[in-house]
Amino acid sequence: MGDEATGRDDGSAMEAVDGIEAAGVGAWIAEHVPAARPPLSYERIAGGHSNLTYRVSDADGNEWALRRPPLGKTLSSAHDMAREHQVVAALGGTPVPVAPVVGLCEDESVNGAPFYVMEFVRGPVLRGTSEAEAAFPDEGDRHEIGMRVADTLAQIHAVDPDAVGLGDLGRKEDYVARQLRRWYGQWEKSKTRDLASIDRVHDRLAARIPAQEGTSIVHGDYRLDNMILTDSGEVAAVVDWELCTLGDPLADVGTLMAYWPDRDNPDAALGMPANLLPGFPTREELAARYAEASGRDLADLDFYTALGYWKLAIILEGVYARYAAGGYGNFELNRGLEELARLVERLAETAAGIESRD
Repeated sequence: MGDEATGRDDGSAMEAVDGIEAAGVGAWIAEHVPAARPPLSYERIAGGHSNLTYRVSDADGNEWALRRPPLGKTLSSAHDMAREHQVVAALGGTPVPVAPVVGLCEDESVNGAPFYVMEFVRGPVLRGTSEAEAAFPDEGDRHEIGMRVADTLAQIHAVDPDAVGLGDLGRKEDYVARQLRRWYGQWEKSKTRDLASIDRVHDRLAARIPAQEGTSIVHGDYRLDNMILTDSGEVAAVVDWELCTLGDPLADVGTLMAYWPDRDNPDAALGMPANLLPGFPTREELAARYAEASGRDLADLDFYTALGYWKLAIILEGVYARYAAGGYGNFELNRGLEELARLVERLAETAAGIESRD
């Protein structure tokens, strides 16, 4: 086998990339993607703070996406590559837009951790206002994109899990109670400090869980910047399925609300999300479109929105803890850690404020 630094014989990258064992991955791709022509190069794609995504390019300019767990210690099933691969592969035959999968590697000797590969979907990802303004300067286009966010979520929730082979992905009942237990447990494992608001929201939500309105596939982290769009604003692929399970579809709506702040009150926004630009639907418009497309009653939306903010605070506390421990390699270590810690606190307080409206 050739020198890993050159990649001349084994298809490895020209430069070392954290999280990629170029010789092992190159050999795996050579076996599973015969059309790939070495040398291969690897680049971590910006965005996302949990499972890591890389662009894999060959000598002809063909591209694939590779997903693997974070570099440090991981928690529970959130970083289960086989599970995530199962979901994306199953949804490939449904109206839900996802990237076509290539294959799964569970042999940790290949890359130090399981990974899976899928076709690379090109298109704009609207991570913030700057990307949205550059890609879609027309306010009417932005409004239609927002409506497609709601429509696509309704499509996900319309899929019959049993019919696509995902009926055993998780328990179907008592979803919210299980989420409260799971994420409170994750908080205890990941927390770097005590936050009374996390404890208070947990206790109050647990005391008044609404009756579950059916069972569906739940994405778990549904938001605009977990979508790849076409140049015309259609949804090309929904990505980042690592938190997907079965349960209460309204939990996804609450999560979407947490990621879709009001333009008039963006205090709890994560950075500058795209929907702060004029043209994007308001929260009320987004919820109404989902209700129309899905036929579901959103009378308890405040409960699910508070749950969304609370869970997001806990997820980001885990991100904060992994950054501080070097779990993301040298990508962004020690950049903005204090701001991230304050964001966790702000999200928890927002959840408390929404929960106390009733």
